Order: sequence, then structure tokens, then C-alpha cells
Amino acid sequence: MNAITNFRVGLKQAVSTLFVSALFLHLSAQAAELPDFTRLVEKGGPAVVNISTTQKVKRTHPTLPPGMDIPDDGPFGELFRHFFGEEGEGREFKSQSLGSGFIISEDGYIMTNNHVVDHADEIIVRLSDRRELKAKLVGHDKRSDIALLKVEADHLPVARIGNSSNLKVGEWVLAIGSPFGFEQSVSVGVVSAIGRSLPSENYVPFIQTDVAINPGNSGGPLFNLKGEVVGINSQIYSRTGGFMGLSFAIPIDMAMDVVEQLKTKGSVSRGWLGVLIQNVTRELAESFGMDKPMGALISRVLPDSPAANAGLQVGDVIVEFNGKKVYYSSDLPPLVGRVRPGSSAIVKIVRGGKTLTRQVKIEELPAEEELVLSSTGPSSRIDNRLKAVISNLNAEQRKELKLEKEGGVLVKKVQEGPAKEAGVRAGDVILMLDNVKVKDTAHLKEILKKLPENKAIPMLVQRRGNPLFLALTLGGDKK
Repeated sequence: MNAITNFRVGLKQAVSTLFVSALFLHLSAQAAELPDFTRLVEKGGPAVVNISTTQKVKRTHPTLPPGMDIPDDGPFGELFRHFFGEEGEGREFKSQSLGSGFIISEDGYIMTNNHVVDHADEIIVRLSDRRELKAKLVGHDKRSDIALLKVEADHLPVARIGNSSNLKVGEWVLAIGSPFGFEQSVSVGVVSAIGRSLPSENYVPFIQTDVAINPGNSGGPLFNLKGEVVGINSQIYSRTGGFMGLSFAIPIDMAMDVVEQLKTKGSVSRGWLGVLIQNVTRELAESFGMDKPMGALISRVLPDSPAANAGLQVGDVIVEFNGKKVYYSSDLPPLVGRVRPGSSAIVKIVRGGKTLTRQVKIEELPAEEELVLSSTGPSSRIDNRLKAVISNLNAEQRKELKLEKEGGVLVKKVQEGPAKEAGVRAGDVILMLDNVKVKDTAHLKEILKKLPENKAIPMLVQRRGNPLFLALTLGGDKK
């Protein structure tokens, strides 16, 4: 019995040893498969910077009731001055914020988010070697949330720029930044999705990751395993203000295109099609004779837009743009935005169950205010040369303003620019320009295109029922 018992004990020990060895080998194999991020951090870390900004904010004192003055002397004089200050006086205080960025050239160009440096009076960049340099804002783009800074320094460590178009879902990525001011903090994760569209940013196809991003990480780089920057950490989805597993980065391909434009001309131009779109549901796809729901359904074509000029119609479904499939309506704006204004694009649409192809000459994306105006009022537009919101007149307005049945355009709003400098006001009706009677908004635009720069041009307006000549001097924008 002792021999049998010893055999059983020995067998159990052998099995246990084999199990532990197999488990150890399995865990070792798993560990060997995990990437080593240490070398990546060593190479990429020196190019990551901390950005601190200071903004001067003036807070005005509460005002005294009308007719009441601060006592010149007496026990209450100083007390009144403390709370109310002198007339027109306000206290100035400094507001500070933190963010991240990374160096893209040895001579000191740095990329970050626009919201990190927006409205900053002073920008200080802290390098990995603890040097602190004052930065100049070269340019910024609100729509993509990209800003380009410049510091006076040479031979700086530079981040390697990768290619975000090669990213795949599930790929490892790493972020370096300054969350809550903790510099050179590293967090890792995977790409959760690509081409994400957020409600506030229609022209950015975001990279979604589960990398831990918190306030202060904004503007920092997102690296792939090759140590290349593939994105700029920009936003998080959070109900608490902290990380909840959803982070969004701007693709580096788009960011570098924006930076190049900021370097060369200080602003960013994007393509514009001029349509309002929505997703195609299963029911809509069936009603349009489509095999499956896909594409961007045109719910409105804006007047005088590239889409209108190319013959696109309400009810058309854009299924392909310049050779790239449009699966969701959110796919279209980034594709259009990347096209240079003035270039032609090939648009494939489904109309009445048939697939058609149209060539569209893309124009420059108007300012946000212009887009809002165009999408809400088909007869209104902002003329780029006048810098004024103008609209066609309907019969009721003509009767109220005692105008003829035809001709003239109504000025709805005046921005900083030639029209305001000439004395044009909201409510004026432009009747003639350069001795030519104005028919409508489209005719006014054609007249403006032919007018010379920096030369006074006579403009006849009607103001409160009375005619008035003004001298208009235009700048160089003939768009």
C-alpha cells in the first residue's frame, strides 16, 4: 500500500509541476507578445512639450446708482473705492491654462490644439530639458482645432510624423502629454475606431481610442508602435470631466495639411459643396430604389453653391465622392473639405433609382456665420468683398419700403470691412453700384467682381425712404 500511495503522491506532484510549468510558459508567451513601450517613449518623449498660457481678463467694478458719487473723504470713501473703484475703472487678473504639444521642426515649430492657446496673451513652452521659451502664435484654425506655434531655438528634438491613413482598428497607440499638469505622462491603448464624426466638428474624421486622456493632454501626440505621430489628442467624451474610455485624436495627415497652409498663408482653405445632408435609413433606401442604406441624402441645395451650379437636386443621394465611397452622411464633409477650392470633383449620385455622375467645381468653405445664414435663408448671403449680409426683397418688403417692383437688395447686417467703412447700415437698400442698377444678390456679386481695388466707387442706397450716395472702396478679395 505504501508503494501505491507513494506512486500516487509522486504522480500528483509531477502533474502539478507540469501544470505550473505550462502556465508559466503560457504567461511568458503572452508577455512576449505585448509591445515594449520604453524605447518608444525614450525616442518620442524629448519632442513633447508642455504649454502654459496666460490670458489677461478685465473684471469691471459694479456701478453706483445714477446720481451717486464716491465720497472724496470720510470713513466711507475708501470703502466705496474698494467695492466700486473709480469711474470706468476695472480690475485686471490673469487666467492660466495648461496643455501639451510637440515639436515638428528643428528650428522651433510646434503643433498643438487651437483651444489650448485660444485668446492667450502669453504662451510659454517648456521643453523636456526644462528650458522655458516664449512662443509666438503663427496661425490657428478653429474648425480643425489646430494651432501652430514658433519658438526661437535651434537643433530641437523633432517628432517623427507618420501616416494616419494606414491606421487600423485594434492597433496599439501611445500618448504623451501633461494631464493635470503632470509633465511627460505616458498612457497606452488601442485604436477603437477611425473616421469618427463628432457633432461639433464635421470636417475632422477623428481617430477614436481608449487611451487615457485628461485635461492637459490636449495638443499632445498620439504615437504608433513605430514611434511615429499619427494623431493629435484633442477631445474626450466624459460625463464627469475626466477620462471615461473614449478619446478622440485629429489625424496627423489632416493636421499637417492645416499646418502647411498656416505656414504659407496664415489661414486655412477648405472645399465647399453647398448642400444640407442627412443619413439614408433602410426605409429611405427602399423608397429610392437602393439595395442598402448608404450615402448622403441631399435635403437642401444652397443657392449659388457649387452643388446648385452642377445640377445636384434635393433627393439626390451622394454615394461616392472623388472615387471614395460615402457610407454615412458624416463621411462626406471631410472628403469635400480636403479638396482645394477651385478644383473639380467627380460626384456619383443615385437619382430616381439610377446612378449618375456629375462634375462639381468646388468653392471655398464660407465662414461659419455665412453657412448659418445660407442654411436658414435662401435669399441671403454674405458678400466677401462688401463684408455685409444682403438679401433679395420680397413683395411685402418692397411695399413697406416703398420700392419699385424690381431691383435693389436689402442690407441685413454689416461686418467690419468696406461696406461699414463707406457708411452702409443695416436696413439700407442698395439700388445702384458704380452707376449700374442692382437687380438682385447674384447681380450685385457680378458687379462687385468687376470693380477695381482701392478706388472709390459710387453706391446709391435708400435709407428710411430717402436716397443717399456713399463712396465705397473695396479691398482685394474678389471671391
